[in-house]
Amino acid sequence: MEWKGRRKSANVEDQRGKRKGGLAIGGGIGGLIIVLLFTFLGGGNLGDVLNMSQIETEENPTPYVETAEEKELAEFVSVVLADTEEVWSNIFHEQGLVYENPKMVLFTDSVQSACGSATSAVGPFYCPGDRKLYIDLSFFKELQNRFQAPGDFAIAYVIAHEVGHHVQTLLGTNAEVNALRSRLSEKEFNQVSVRLELQADYFAGVWAHHEQNMNVLEEGDIEEALNAASAVGDDAIQLQTRGVVVPDSFTHGTSEQRKRWFTKGLKNGTIKGGDTFNAVEL
Repeated sequence: MEWKGRRKSANVEDQRGKRKGGLAIGGGIGGLIIVLLFTFLGGGNLGDVLNMSQIETEENPTPYVETAEEKELAEFVSVVLADTEEVWSNIFHEQGLVYENPKMVLFTDSVQSACGSATSAVGPFYCPGDRKLYIDLSFFKELQNRFQAPGDFAIAYVIAHEVGHHVQTLLGTNAEVNALRSRLSEKEFNQVSVRLELQADYFAGVWAHHEQNMNVLEEGDIEEALNAASAVGDDAIQLQTRGVVVPDSFTHGTSEQRKRWFTKGLKNGTIKGGDTFNAVEL
């Protein structure tokens, strides 16, 4: 993706090094399962996870000094966020709506959001309570090494998906889904959650469609996004972490479903066509 020298978003909050608080969740399989079932590209009721077993840590007395690699990555995600602002502002305007830009919070180790506290093990997440995206940039090494999904557009896909959850918040979809939580069984709500996640994948594809039209994509970018979507399918991660696949526990969709809905958004380029909730086949 061609991004250097382009506009960066003014809606980035850099909290790296502050370490305000977090969950008592270690790394390894436990942290990975949290990433899998809830957060990586997740938009469910984040408070259910973030508010359990909170811990407090002191503010880091040592000023945060970013590496050259971290500086470049921070600039890259800021450009991607700026692109999402432009694309969704135009799409909302065409629908007679007003798009409100979300904030992106960069953090290290742990962070406090309106949805609760979280450590880096939670992965990137969107909190509808404060309408912010939270990202520890170190996660993208995890994306490349553990999930085998390298490339700058794999990172862009993650951000675009989280912005997709913000779009759902503005359209009222998140609120409608959360209202169903107390009325449905866990199995039934998981099925609704899958539809919510696949719609966010569709919206990520819609954004990628407009990036193509802006002629900023490079050869292989779309393949990087599809590879990332496949790597974080429920079936793929369950096989990696458990060795078995349990469809009733899916909350985000299979690898094939995630790729399919991203591709639909990529082809359509509009909000229409992304009604996963009434789709007969996912």
